[in-house]
Amino acid sequence: MFEDYEKFKKDIYALTKIDLNAYKEKQMKRRIDTLITKNKVTNYKDYVALIRSDKEKFEQFVSFLTINVSEFYRNPEQWVMLDKDVFPNLISRFGKNLKIWSAACSTGDEPYSLVMALSKFVPLNQIKIIATDIDQQILDKAKVGLYNAKSIAAVPADMKRKYFKQIGASYQISEEIKSRVEFKKHDLLKDPYPSGCHMIVCRNVLIYFTEEAKTEVYRKFSNSLNKDGILFIGSTEQITNYKDFNYQRLQSFFFQKV
Repeated sequence: MFEDYEKFKKDIYALTKIDLNAYKEKQMKRRIDTLITKNKVTNYKDYVALIRSDKEKFEQFVSFLTINVSEFYRNPEQWVMLDKDVFPNLISRFGKNLKIWSAACSTGDEPYSLVMALSKFVPLNQIKIIATDIDQQILDKAKVGLYNAKSIAAVPADMKRKYFKQIGASYQISEEIKSRVEFKKHDLLKDPYPSGCHMIVCRNVLIYFTEEAKTEVYRKFSNSLNKDGILFIGSTEQITNYKDFNYQRLQSFFFQKV
C-alpha cells in the first residue's frame, strides 16, 4: 500500500530519534499505515511532512507508535508474588531504601501500583520509583494521574479508598502517591540506563522489539541491577536464554541477577 518504508524509517529517526528498525516490521508497519490512512494521507513522504509541520500530529504519531496499554495491578496474581516473596526478600537483602526502576511506564499505572504495593513494607516518605518512557505526552498524562474505572479495577479496595478521589467518571490518584514517583523521558534503545537498581519492572513492552533489540535491552537491564536484584517482566514475555544475562528464574515472571 505505502511504498519505501526504508526511507520512511530513516526520516522518522531523523525527526524523532526513534529507531523503527528495532521493532517487528510487519506489526509496526501495519499500525503506522493505519494511522496514516486515518489522517487522510496517501504516502510516507507527505505524512513525514505533516508531522514535521504540525506539532499535534507529531505528538499523535509518537503516542500511537509507543504501546500504551496499561492498568493498575495488571495480572494481579503476579502482584501477590511481589507482596509475599519479592518485596520481603529485597528488603531483607538491601534494606528499605530500594532503588526501583519502572521502564516503559506508559501512563503511570505501574509505578503508582509499585508505590502502593511497597507501602505495606516501607513508609511512603522512603519510597522513590524512577519511571521512564519514550513518549513525553504519555509522561505528562502520567503526572496528572487521572484514570478511568477500568484502569483501577484491580486496585485493592483499601488502597482505592485511601489513595483515589472520584472526579465525575474518573479517578484522581493522591499527591501522596504521585510525589513518590520521578518521571523521566528515556529511550530503552539508545539512552544510558540507571545503575545500582534493586529492581527493574518492564512488562509487555519488549514483545514488540526484534530479538536483537531484546537481547541488548536484557543485557543492559542486567548491568543496571545490583547482584541479587530482580527483573520483573510481563505475562506475554519470556526469556528463554536468561542464563546468558546472568539471571536465574525465581518464579514465572521474576528473574534474579546472580
